[in-house]
Amino acid sequence: MKHLLLATLVVALMLPAAGIAQTADQAVHAPTVKIGWLNVEQAIRSCDEGVRIINDIQKFVETKENERDVRLRELEDQRARLEVQASKLTDEALMDLEEKVRGDEITLQRFVEDTQREIDSRQQRMITTISGKIGPVIEKVAIEKGLDAITIFDPQRDAWVNPALNVTEDVIKAYNQAYPAGAPTMPAAAKKP
Repeated sequence: MKHLLLATLVVALMLPAAGIAQTADQAVHAPTVKIGWLNVEQAIRSCDEGVRIINDIQKFVETKENERDVRLRELEDQRARLEVQASKLTDEALMDLEEKVRGDEITLQRFVEDTQREIDSRQQRMITTISGKIGPVIEKVAIEKGLDAITIFDPQRDAWVNPALNVTEDVIKAYNQAYPAGAPTMPAAAKKP
């Protein structure tokens, strides 16, 4: 009985050691995995097509800002006129002018909100358009560099990544070759004014 108990104890103690030895042996023979990092946002915004679309959006923003400024000046003029003429107007004329000013304030607010929605929509279309085409480019870069995976780099999450592992510039260059900036990004029917 003592020998059986002693033999069981020896086997029980040797099992974890055998497992550790096997795990260490597996670690020595484990394949090396090569991983690259990609800052997708930078790639989308820095490729030639992204830069062109961002410039188009910026021109749209500037046009809308100018239009907003004109509307705002007109509204401020109406407010000043209301303030100056308030004591000289009849109650009915004063109420009409106040109503017009309130209506113009609402119209301006809607204009600003609609413009922001359009800007957001244009930015989202840019991201969707380029994201839809960048996948094969990423795969091509991974194959050319002999990488097993490309992971998304997030500067807010990732403290540091070896710059030699960053393939963002390679992806941008490959994207620009695959999709020159002068090429149409979306069918004409899909574009909004």
